[in-house]
Amino acid sequence: MGKRIEVHSYNTIVVGSGAAGLNAADRLYDFGQHNIAIVAEGMNMGTSRNAGSDKQTYYKLTLAGGEPDSVLDMARTLFDGGCMHGDLALCEAALSVKCFNKLADIGVPFPHNSYGEYIGYKTDHDPRQRATSAGPLTSRYMTEMLEKQVKAKKIKIFDDHKVIGIITDNGVCKGLLTLNKDRLQQLPRRRSLDGVFTLFNCTNVILATGGPAGLYSCSVYPESQTGSNGIAFEAGAAGRNLTEWQYGLASTKFRWNLSGSYQQVIPRYVSADRQGTDVREFLDPYFDDDHKMLTAIFLKGYQWPFDTRKIAHGGSSLIDILVHQEIHQKGRRVFLDFLHNPSVLRQDFSNLGEEAFTYLERSGAMQATPIERLAHLNRPAIDLYRNNGIDLTCEMLEIAVSAQHNNGGIAVNDWWETDVPHLFAVGEAGGTHGVYRPGGSSLNSGQVGGTRAAMYIARRYTEPPMDHFDFIRFSQPKIAPTMALTQQFIENKTGLSPQSIRKMLGDRMSAYAAHIRRIEDIRQVKEEALAQLQQIATQTILSDMTDLTMALENVDLLIAQYVYAAAMEDYIAAGGGSRGSYIIPAAGEAADILNFTLDNGKFSSKIQEIRYTPDGCTIRWDDVRPIPRDDYWFENVWREYREDKIIR
Repeated sequence: MGKRIEVHSYNTIVVGSGAAGLNAADRLYDFGQHNIAIVAEGMNMGTSRNAGSDKQTYYKLTLAGGEPDSVLDMARTLFDGGCMHGDLALCEAALSVKCFNKLADIGVPFPHNSYGEYIGYKTDHDPRQRATSAGPLTSRYMTEMLEKQVKAKKIKIFDDHKVIGIITDNGVCKGLLTLNKDRLQQLPRRRSLDGVFTLFNCTNVILATGGPAGLYSCSVYPESQTGSNGIAFEAGAAGRNLTEWQYGLASTKFRWNLSGSYQQVIPRYVSADRQGTDVREFLDPYFDDDHKMLTAIFLKGYQWPFDTRKIAHGGSSLIDILVHQEIHQKGRRVFLDFLHNPSVLRQDFSNLGEEAFTYLERSGAMQATPIERLAHLNRPAIDLYRNNGIDLTCEMLEIAVSAQHNNGGIAVNDWWETDVPHLFAVGEAGGTHGVYRPGGSSLNSGQVGGTRAAMYIARRYTEPPMDHFDFIRFSQPKIAPTMALTQQFIENKTGLSPQSIRKMLGDRMSAYAAHIRRIEDIRQVKEEALAQLQQIATQTILSDMTDLTMALENVDLLIAQYVYAAAMEDYIAAGGGSRGSYIIPAAGEAADILNFTLDNGKFSSKIQEIRYTPDGCTIRWDDVRPIPRDDYWFENVWREYREDKIIR
């Protein structure tokens, strides 16, 4: 190969440093498989550690009070969100208590009363009070506590390693190719790439790399996260429910969800030209009266994700559409202004709706300006931005409708194994959710998925990896195209920087393939992504060697963008309507994005799966698998358990 490449051999490699991946590694160790390692692009990177919200939620079975609940009831709630397989819903419900209790036991500060009951509250799409929270940084606490467990067990961590390829043999996962970012930073512009690449020879891979965060320029994902779905598609894994995302209002300079008290204090929405001048309010003309507009702003606190069902009749999600319109159709910038009230808000609050008025009055938050009300309700919300270079007491906050979570992802079975044998996908990388999901169910899903994958590997996939020297010979032709592409990047004298290419692909996704989708726009996104992917070798120029990481990430993201756009195009062409967190305006009504038809469950019993090949994508629609019905007879289950027939 002409380059020195390190090779490491393990039974299982877990890729990712978030809560899902760390739990998978910790569970593997506890289940008896110690020949494991973690590969992380950066232990302090990723969504789990760097994202949060006003009250970050964990969703689980009810563990307090007298309200009736059951595993099957929770499974039905997950399943009824539409386009979710019943066996996955049952697994996530059944293991929710096991996974939650582990987190509580290792130190995540979930609140309980003096009797030991973990008190809950209702979250979105939740008929019970199953939700709980350790505060706005719940997932960070989870990650920190799980990292302590992993380090206490001395599980090997390969930090600063970016996974850039999955190595397969006849469709079976056999290993990984990574880029050693630490060594890359030590190289001058044109030196040898010796030691920059690392191969991992392994029996199993657990991908816990999160969602494809780099696809959107308007994003709440931390900038440090990009995802690895593209290389999974390239390796032969199918995508599932790729059309289903969550979008919502967020700040752009510092990425953070603007839910909860940020909206409940009734800030002023304004837009400005690109230079920040010509500031004016823009919501008023689209609401029948002042009362409806002010109520919609207030309700964004509870109804943060964009929801097609909350647009009509001045619903709160109308605001998201109007923000998008100002930015992407009028070319303006949008801000939340906490220094001034909306011009229509009366001094005595008499034109507020009853719910908003009662909330502010009972909370003692009747101060004269939004910033004063925010300081009274939630001063840490102000401190959060001040600590990130934004002072809400003297400046406006720039915002956009941003991608927050991919409900779909890589298709997995009920042990979280993809259809590439020995390749698993857990956390947001695994496409387990449907159209709607209760808030906080993603945190539970990540813990359950990692646990299920670890159970299966520890019991069924225990064989050692390929012989070291056989793997070296086997992998050389597999990684040769990536080596050649890397060399091409280095030798190019003209082209675009990886940063410019990233902005192009992100901007087109946010403008045309986010919460407002037209088939002609989606088709153009798909075609541009494919053209850019085909030209990437000669189109990219590196200013220094550290650019190589982003250049290879762009390859992954362009594959993913092509596949995601193809899935969206197919859904619309099949007659799919507006649902979840996106609308499809009526054909021929380009000037009126409010002219759309709700899907109303038309495709809720079907799940779209898509496969990528260099020649195009193949798509199929499967029937949703129902929730399994066991006979629940103890003697039968006990016998199967004793005979080792449970894990199958």
